[in-house]
Amino acid sequence: MAAGDVDVDGYLRRLKVGHDGPPSIERLRAIHAAQVERIPYEVIEIQLGNPTTVDPHEAAERILERHRGGYCYHLNGAFSLLLEALGYDVVWHRAGIHNHAESAAVGSQRANHLALTVHGLPAPECPAGDWLVDAGLGDGLHEPLPLRPGTYAQGPLTFTLAHSTSDPGGWRLEHDPKGSFAGMDFHPARATQADFRARHEWLSTSPESGFVRTFAVQRRDAHGVDILRGCVLTRVGSDAPPLTLDTRDEWFGTLADTFDLPLTDIDDTARTRLWSRVRRAHEDWLSTSGTSATP
Repeated sequence: MAAGDVDVDGYLRRLKVGHDGPPSIERLRAIHAAQVERIPYEVIEIQLGNPTTVDPHEAAERILERHRGGYCYHLNGAFSLLLEALGYDVVWHRAGIHNHAESAAVGSQRANHLALTVHGLPAPECPAGDWLVDAGLGDGLHEPLPLRPGTYAQGPLTFTLAHSTSDPGGWRLEHDPKGSFAGMDFHPARATQADFRARHEWLSTSPESGFVRTFAVQRRDAHGVDILRGCVLTRVGSDAPPLTLDTRDEWFGTLADTFDLPLTDIDDTARTRLWSRVRRAHEDWLSTSGTSATP
């Protein structure tokens, strides 16, 4: 994808990293970690009923001008613009998320995920210089993985990379059993925005979409993941029990303090609508589940 006029200095300020040095695996690790630590995975626009696109420039503008995040198409799309502007060789890939409830991998034809690879950065652990770079998995990677078969620990989560059995020539990322999904397969060919538009429309609008049904925010760091689903806050990598946020002020305060989402771009009417929707869904879930565990 063409980097275009992405605001590189503004993006790096948002990530709180410097603008120094040519492309290197050390710098890529630092930028990737900063991306997932400071730009959360979130579906707020979907919950508000506001349409978005898979255009990475639109996503980058929302991330920088409105201090927001997004989900995979937005996060990896915008991130790819930054990396290209910094001189990295980035490739988009069509990918498919394999959910826990599914008995087998679905493959990349589902196109419900945009995966990224970066090339031309050889290192002792990756002589070919090819890396899986993915900031759009929520509770996924903290740093890039060498694109070679192996098992890789990052904080409390362990990932396995292998050749995909559903996408010939592609790759399979197996998530930690504690993760929110089972795995991800991606196709080796270069993808474009056209590969993701139809699925993005479904994910954004279908009553069957998990993004439509459930409010979700996730933020990864080196030691774990903070997750807010509906009104329930959990921490992967901690023994602390889930915490239910019962008031509007507590809920919005958590978004601002834990996830760096002050939502200053949303007026009070929209805030009320969002909180009412989330609280109603939480109460519906309680009435059917009869439990206080994470939805």
